[in-house]
Amino acid sequence: MRPTTKVLPEHARGHNRSLVLQTLYRAGQQSRADIARETGLTRVTISDLVAELIVEGLVIETGQREDARPGKPATLLDLNRNAFQIIGIDLSEYAIFRGAVLDLDGQILHRAELPLAGSTGADATALVSALAESLIAQATLPVLGLGVGSPGVVDLAGVVLSAPNLGWEGEELQATLAERFGIPVVVANDANAAALAEHSFGSADSDMMLIKVGHGVGAGLLLGGTPLFGSRFAAGEIGHVVVGTDGGAECACGKRGCLETWLATPRLERAIAASPDRELQILTEAGQRLGIALAPVVGALNLAEVVLSGPTRLLDGPLAQATIETLRNRTMAEFHGDLTLRMTTLGEDIVMRGAAVMVLSAQLGVS
Repeated sequence: MRPTTKVLPEHARGHNRSLVLQTLYRAGQQSRADIARETGLTRVTISDLVAELIVEGLVIETGQREDARPGKPATLLDLNRNAFQIIGIDLSEYAIFRGAVLDLDGQILHRAELPLAGSTGADATALVSALAESLIAQATLPVLGLGVGSPGVVDLAGVVLSAPNLGWEGEELQATLAERFGIPVVVANDANAAALAEHSFGSADSDMMLIKVGHGVGAGLLLGGTPLFGSRFAAGEIGHVVVGTDGGAECACGKRGCLETWLATPRLERAIAASPDRELQILTEAGQRLGIALAPVVGALNLAEVVLSGPTRLLDGPLAQATIETLRNRTMAEFHGDLTLRMTTLGEDIVMRGAAVMVLSAQLGVS
């Protein structure tokens, strides 16, 4: 797309700051000359930016490089990984809200959770606020920001436009939390947060679709390593796509036979509890329905990888096998025969760690 506005000097400086921080975040200890070579910026520019970042406490000098070459050894720099902590909250599960205090590398330092107990609307919002308050109190360093992964359609201002399972419509969650706690807050769709976590901390391909199964069913899409949101912020909202033409159970959205009615965690658990002897059939049929829903997306976008996130006991096994078999049967082998489908490597922490990525990106420009 053609640029429509000029780049202002302050924007260029902010971009260059992020380049320096990103280089240190990913590569670890580097000299000023190393950073200049990596980023393509001049040494004078690097020197100025590093001096500014050291004053702000974001970058530290870690000592001199042990070097056999003659001359003065280079001074090494690193991101100050002990400058801040991050709060990440996951609202995707149907029985609990969970959250964590994380370090800048996305490692969990402290966990907390609150039972959802069927809360919806204002009661659910109050639970999110209570969970955030308890986690902020557990932080031992200044909090860089609070990230929240919510089910439903979430716009770029952190407004939950629609989350039927939580009874939210037009819920200004980001603004509410920012006003309540006075810290930067980022609220996004839970599946999009999970996709960012898999890309930053997992082993995801740059073209990837992550299916998040919990209270509902959603997907996060990365194309060329960039998240896809859609014109109305609903890219990946596959949970309310009706799969097949044979009806099915009634969904919270009012339709019948939505993918969510086949695949959401509480639906699967209730079906298996009612008919334990049919567990294999129930999981296989759910996987087939997921494959039917995903085949057009995989075909249209030529995706290389699909990642599943949710209860391993339900997703990993017959369900995953039925999904990949259905996908391959419904797409062209010469283009999609090497498609891989796997479980996430990040387990139940994926949305919380994705929330940390959102804060890192918003506040420091790194991921």
